[in-house]
Amino acid sequence: MLRLMTTTAIVAAAMPAAAYAQEQQARIQFEIKAGDTATAINQFADQAGVHVVFPYDAVAGRRVAGLRGSFMRGEALRRLIAGQGLIIASETQGMISLKAAPHTPSDIGNDVADNSPQMEIVVLGQGESRQVQTVAPKAMRKATAGSSPLRSLSRLPGVNFDSSDARGTYEAATQLSIRGFLSDQIGYTLDGVPLGNMQYRNNNGLSINRALLTENNGPATLSQGSGALGTASTSNIGGTVDFSSIDPTRDFGVDLEQSYGSEDSWRSFVRLNSGDLSWGGRLAVSYAHDRQGKWRGWGKQEQDQINIKYVQPIGDSVTSTSYLNLIDRREDDYNDVSLAKLNTYGWDFDNIPTFALAEELALIVQNGGTPPAPYVNADDSVYQGGGVRRDLLGYQKLEYVLSSRLSGFITGYIHLDKGIGTWANPYTPTPAAFGGSPVSVSTLRYDIDRKGVISRLKLEAGDHRIEGGIWYEHNVFNQGSYLYGLEAGVTPTQFQRFYDNPFQTTFRNRYVTNTVQLDIGNTWQATSRLRLNAGVKGVVSTNKAHSIVSTKPINGSIEAKNWFLPTAGILYKLDGGSEFFAGYTRNMAAFVASTSSGPFSSSSQAGFDYIRNDLKPEMTNTFEAGYRFRDSDLQLSLTGYYVKFSNRLLASSISATVVGNQNVLQNVGSVSSRGVEAAANWRFAPFWSLYGSWAYNDATYDDDVQPLGGAVVPTKGKQVVASPKHVGNVELSYDDSKLWGQVTAHYRSTRYYSYLNDAPLPGAVNVNLSAGYRFSRMLDVQLNVMNLFDKRYIASTGTAGFVTSDPNGTYTTLQSAAPRQVFGTVRIHF
Repeated sequence: MLRLMTTTAIVAAAMPAAAYAQEQQARIQFEIKAGDTATAINQFADQAGVHVVFPYDAVAGRRVAGLRGSFMRGEALRRLIAGQGLIIASETQGMISLKAAPHTPSDIGNDVADNSPQMEIVVLGQGESRQVQTVAPKAMRKATAGSSPLRSLSRLPGVNFDSSDARGTYEAATQLSIRGFLSDQIGYTLDGVPLGNMQYRNNNGLSINRALLTENNGPATLSQGSGALGTASTSNIGGTVDFSSIDPTRDFGVDLEQSYGSEDSWRSFVRLNSGDLSWGGRLAVSYAHDRQGKWRGWGKQEQDQINIKYVQPIGDSVTSTSYLNLIDRREDDYNDVSLAKLNTYGWDFDNIPTFALAEELALIVQNGGTPPAPYVNADDSVYQGGGVRRDLLGYQKLEYVLSSRLSGFITGYIHLDKGIGTWANPYTPTPAAFGGSPVSVSTLRYDIDRKGVISRLKLEAGDHRIEGGIWYEHNVFNQGSYLYGLEAGVTPTQFQRFYDNPFQTTFRNRYVTNTVQLDIGNTWQATSRLRLNAGVKGVVSTNKAHSIVSTKPINGSIEAKNWFLPTAGILYKLDGGSEFFAGYTRNMAAFVASTSSGPFSSSSQAGFDYIRNDLKPEMTNTFEAGYRFRDSDLQLSLTGYYVKFSNRLLASSISATVVGNQNVLQNVGSVSSRGVEAAANWRFAPFWSLYGSWAYNDATYDDDVQPLGGAVVPTKGKQVVASPKHVGNVELSYDDSKLWGQVTAHYRSTRYYSYLNDAPLPGAVNVNLSAGYRFSRMLDVQLNVMNLFDKRYIASTGTAGFVTSDPNGTYTTLQSAAPRQVFGTVRIHF
């Protein structure tokens, strides 16, 4: 793998490439009146259709002469802030961060990290006709080194993120909940490239942690109800998260980072920025080695990852961006737990400590007997489980300007994945010819070969901005289940690896998915205060299955198609920084092509044939409206919403005569979500800020479930599993550009993992503490304390699926949260 990573890195570094330069965008007509600088910058943001974050205190008392005429976006901004004591800190397609201009020559060029104390950490969607917030890179840099950016998003209204590890990177037990929708019902993109539904054992993408080094995160934008019309996703019925990567800097620089913390966890990171090369390009190469020890049981999560990004202007009207990510990750599992197991064994119970004991317990499972203390049942735990992930993700993007009013881009991307999930199986012994151990290795192997292209055009036509695009993706997903042998009495030297020579193949299936999405929309600036937008997209996603080896083969195809998925919105601005917005969006989720879930998870060909013509794709209709306010010290946001989630899919057992007793997928009715989301960010004193968010979400099932051939399950009116009704956050921060610190508290109310709501999980509050000191632009240190008060609570739920009823708490599908953990980080930049 190292040889592949090194070779590919050299090739990628030589590729023409890169990203996006705002100077090459189409011209925009600006009408900005003379007045105070802060108001002028906000007017620029509105007219350019971009978020702009800047330190209000730095422009207090300053005025601009105004700006009128047709300019490229970058040119207009430079004219506007000339002489205002501001410079551009970072710039992406959707967000621009400004900071106070440096006072000494030694400070010039420090655009790797923005340490301005007044920079916003959260932008509450100003100028958008839908509920949307952006978390700035500065907020992510203050998190524990190597943390998932999803953990930073949990401060946003209505977002509940949980994981069994402190940093949120253990993929089997990370869970995101928004308005009653879970992780795999949300869409994810990186620089516009689709990441799939980011579920564990993903069939059409990969997690953001494997797609991008956390130190290279740019702004991350969450749309709770729906993403932009052209978002490349077939799972975004519950919301969209758009991640971005930072561009190479214009000055040469080297960044070094070393962190160490609880459970012998450490992370080493290095990034080299070439600065502006003689031919105009800019290159950034980053590498990290990460080792995170488990807090219960034994084992670790370990990975090596490389990011390469290259930006090259081509003439005056084309910019190229090349991006390459390579990762080799191995992770040992945390065992799932139940409430009953927690009561019996305690919160630190996990995998079996020795292989000899694992073999002893396996013999008892297979032949009967009394297990040794402390085990009540011989299969209450397993020796080991986990997986290996190897990914290559790359894209090539060309942005171009065809005229002063017409611009666009085209992105081609590729994603290759080789993965295996492992489990020490105590039920199936290894045959003598393969080692003879009473324990075998049960595995699920999968390979992804995903390629796609995204192309978009934008036309500026007076008061109208017309945008349209196409997205096409071809995905080949291979999945297989195998059993491998272990040597009796010999402890495996490396359990997480790619095994060969199976003694049994349960199945090997191949799935091919072709997706096409078309969209077109118009944004009309009807008056200086009123903006209207409307658009429509169409999606068709076709899945074909072929069973290569299987005791129960399934072959055939199924299609999710809808050519009318409209969206509409309105934004009305008042004087004094206030605005009202309202929007509607309709969306559809494609079927999952996998043996583990979706239509092809049926028990047999007969079961699949029984449902294929009647099964409907899941749909959502989202209505939302709200109010926002912003001035130099205060941001406010208040949003109400209603979501109708129809054609909900659920696997159930049927016993109709035509198919026999089969497990199949069926549509089981709808879900209604109603709620309110509020957020405020207040700079109440120099260097001090207070941020808070609160959300109420009433997400309930509209129907009882009637399994085909089974008894009615009375789910009507029950709360949606894994979704709390109340989610709240409070964050107190201090930052004077040298010393900084913050205390955050996150609350989620009662959740359920049973559809009948007879298995409640109590609400919980977890508090985190972060602090740091910047000695200079070359050196800073940081301390993070996670779960400050060492609270015990359930983090992720449904990790082994949800259950109809579990009044005794015996269903093993929970993950406990990590106890208090401490991490320290040192960063050097030169």
